[in-house]
Amino acid sequence: MINIDDFDKVDVRVGTVLDVKENKKSRNPAYVLSIDFGPVIGVKKSSAQIKTLYQPEDLVGRQVVCCVNLEPMHIGSVKSEVRVLGSDSEQGVVLLQMSESVKNGDRIF
Repeated sequence: MINIDDFDKVDVRVGTVLDVKENKKSRNPAYVLSIDFGPVIGVKKSSAQIKTLYQPEDLVGRQVVCCVNLEPMHIGSVKSEVRVLGSDSEQGVVLLQMSESVKNGDRIF
């Protein structure tokens, strides 16, 4: 188990998807998302394995929940700077979403 101090180190924020492209060099089917987290964090990229349930046109303009303080990792040829959060469900990855629209960069706690 982790303690509350460890949990508080995880920085989870809301951002809006600006652009979606296919990650052609990923081992598993994935999109490259450009996500706007507001003026403090800016626009970050993420490679997300969400192609089973989502089309690019469904994602642009959608708010997503992401961990923004992980070390970047290369997935295929993409430097993935944030981790998009979702449920690993039997039908595929289901994205977490806000019940109301919020400001880009708002923190989840």
